[in-house]
Amino acid sequence: MRRDWIVAADMEYHPFRYRLAGHCLIPGLMRVARSPPKSTCNQKQTFDAKGCQERIHQLLGNMGRIILPCVSRTARTIASIGAAVIVGLSSTAPSRAQNEASSGERCLAANSDVSLGAQLPRTAARLRSGAPLKIVAIGSSSTVGLWVLRSAATYPEVMRRELSRLRSNATIDVINSGRVGDTIPNNIARFERDVFAHTPDLVIWQLGTNDVAWGGRPDQGLKRNVIEGVRALKAGSADVVLMDLQYAPQVLASAGYSTMEDIIIDVAKQERVGLFSRFALMRNSVSAGVAQSALVTWDGLHNTADGYDCIGRALARAISTSAR
Repeated sequence: MRRDWIVAADMEYHPFRYRLAGHCLIPGLMRVARSPPKSTCNQKQTFDAKGCQERIHQLLGNMGRIILPCVSRTARTIASIGAAVIVGLSSTAPSRAQNEASSGERCLAANSDVSLGAQLPRTAARLRSGAPLKIVAIGSSSTVGLWVLRSAATYPEVMRRELSRLRSNATIDVINSGRVGDTIPNNIARFERDVFAHTPDLVIWQLGTNDVAWGGRPDQGLKRNVIEGVRALKAGSADVVLMDLQYAPQVLASAGYSTMEDIIIDVAKQERVGLFSRFALMRNSVSAGVAQSALVTWDGLHNTADGYDCIGRALARAISTSAR
């Protein structure tokens, strides 16, 4: 059963939608969100402010009593979300050193020649005609934008702003259909409701990470799923761009990541759809001297705000080039 969890605005976290599928912690977390401690902690306070600390400690205690009974995949998923709530309570991102603040720009500089490897005819036609361009981004927590405090910092919204800057006469609408914890079969099961219902001109499908990061072994059956999913998207007349795995420690530690990468690359070539390789983008950046910690959060999997920024802007530039 589908449930939508919205972090409460009174917790000083911008209302942000995390789509989850029947996790046992949702009712409990909502109770915590609706009953904040009396001490206040807003985005103008520092992390070491007394009231902020008290609030976080109480929240941790409440969440601990809820989280402990849950196990396996649910616990992994909600652990990430719970930590995101705590980050939202403490503050927005702390002030960063000058070199860290420029990591997004250095990431872009290391990937100035990103190509999707395919044309986007419907996207190009919409941009040429001046008709509104509708983009749907579907995927998992990377699409949701886990760990950033504002929807404006997610890669789909960064992409929209950059594409609007590059195509100043265009009207661009982006729908974020990410859902935390989704695998490839989960994504495909949502196509009708979360993709086709929006009649998109372009679909960005971020896929594969959760199919390997938690011990999964991709096989030919999963490859057939990807092929079927791409063909279903194409049948709706939308242009399609696949986004592969992130270059991050937890992905690299998985036994199946290289097989998953090969599947995504092979399907993109076979079906003649675009491929945006964030794996290559992040690897190129690290090779160019950008610290991995500037692009990947402490969990070793999700992107930082700079990471999402680089991905969104690089993707927008690649879309603009492929839509000429």
